Amino acid sequence: MARHLYRCPLRWSDMDAFGHVNNVVFVRYLEEARIDFMFRLARSDGSPSFSGGSVVARHEIDYVRPLVHRHEPVVIESWVTRINAASTTIAYEIKDSEDTDSVTGTVYARAKTIVVPYDLERQRPRRITDEERSFLEGYLDDGTAPTGGPGRDPEALVV
Repeated sequence: MARHLYRCPLRWSDMDAFGHVNNVVFVRYLEEARIDFMFRLARSDGSPSFSGGSVVARHEIDYVRPLVHRHEPVVIESWVTRINAASTTIAYEIKDSEDTDSVTGTVYARAKTIVVPYDLERQRPRRITDEERSFLEGYLDDGTAPTGGPGRDPEALVV
């Protein structure tokens, strides 16, 4: 199962009055990673996935530790945990490195987003196409595989 990795630069303006990255900025980081995954990556593979539009139905974020400004980007690892007829759930970890072992790497946040395909012309949700499902299945980790490990499944997060 593949994971999407996005290197997200931190900006000086991301910090709040307490000297760490503001909690709202984490949502922007997730958006950047999700757009890179669902649009840039899919299109580079020749996929028109979600080109008709999509909307966010829900975000959940667990802030694990403060993140302060630095010159090195954070790595946002993304994968799919659920694919339904008309939605998909994308999970993330915002961390220091591409190391997939959360125990040894510094994790700043774990999150998930429910994304709904959307027909922009008709202004209503739509079903996931077969092509979109095929693309998403390449990144599917529903937590049942032994590689998921404890603490890696945002579906199990307590909010």
